Amino acid sequence: MTRTTRRGLGAAAIAIASAPAILHAQGRTVLRIGWTSGDGAQDPYASGARLFKQGLERRVGERVDVQLFPNRALGDERPMLDGMRLGTVDMGVITNAVIAQIEPAFQVNDMPFLFSSEDQAHRVLDGTVGTALKTRLEARGVVPLGYMEGGFRQMINNIRPIVRPEDLRGIKFRVLQSPIYIEMFRSLGGNAVPMAWGETFTAVQQGAIDGLEIPLGVIDQNKYYEVTKYLSLTGHIYSMIGLLMAKRSFDRLPADLKTAVQEAATEATRAQRAANAAANAGLLESLRRHGMQVNEVADKAAFRRGVLPMYEAFRGQIGADIVRDALAAVQ
Repeated sequence: MTRTTRRGLGAAAIAIASAPAILHAQGRTVLRIGWTSGDGAQDPYASGARLFKQGLERRVGERVDVQLFPNRALGDERPMLDGMRLGTVDMGVITNAVIAQIEPAFQVNDMPFLFSSEDQAHRVLDGTVGTALKTRLEARGVVPLGYMEGGFRQMINNIRPIVRPEDLRGIKFRVLQSPIYIEMFRSLGGNAVPMAWGETFTAVQQGAIDGLEIPLGVIDQNKYYEVTKYLSLTGHIYSMIGLLMAKRSFDRLPADLKTAVQEAATEATRAQRAANAAANAGLLESLRRHGMQVNEVADKAAFRRGVLPMYEAFRGQIGADIVRDALAAVQ
């Protein structure tokens, strides 16, 4: 990701983002898919988009042209999501917390320390909870084609290692513009600074914030080791990233292409999860080589106790049935 793309969008990108979705070029259906991070080989967002493109084009050949737009070329995540609802953006790979801004039930995926492993998260998302979330988001004009994986989110900062909840005090962490993230840091004594992704690298670099919390793959692929020192393996939130499509775009497809799109998305989701797990296996060593100081968090129970009241506080926003089913599924 270049420093230029971190700062903002040019006129050409804005024009692309505002153009009608589902273009047709020489008899081909054009699907444009965007995401905000880089296009590196191990970036989880990029990996998901590429795997979907490969799977769909393998199924339908030249009938479809899937065009990839990394580095915020179609806008930040919320504008892309709003574009999908309006039908001006076809597809995106979007962070769960941003999806939750338009469908609060998705906040369940961001509840801190809900999932203890990736496999557990997959079972919940591929089961009744994921189906209920899909139904709710479709009613908002967006079709979730697959629940892909960013991996567990970890804390990085320039002040000190995070070992205990009290270590968060006085540290300014960039967080997603989500009440769950803000409340998590407040509950643990930290200082949450909501901020768009495109502003974050420069804010850390210039000292406006002390750190942030993101998955290992995003730390590595976006070179946050250049501007942060400490990596603490808190694993506080499992990062689901949604492969999403505008319902208007999906509904315009002929029946056989709808089937191919969903099949390609299901296949890509499985492959993306596996690729992300394989990439994470070597990421810690890579980040150490780049100079980050890595520490484990031995007593996660102390963090869990700090955020426990959040489950009751957010039950109404998320939906009591979804909270109930999610908690039952992780027992």
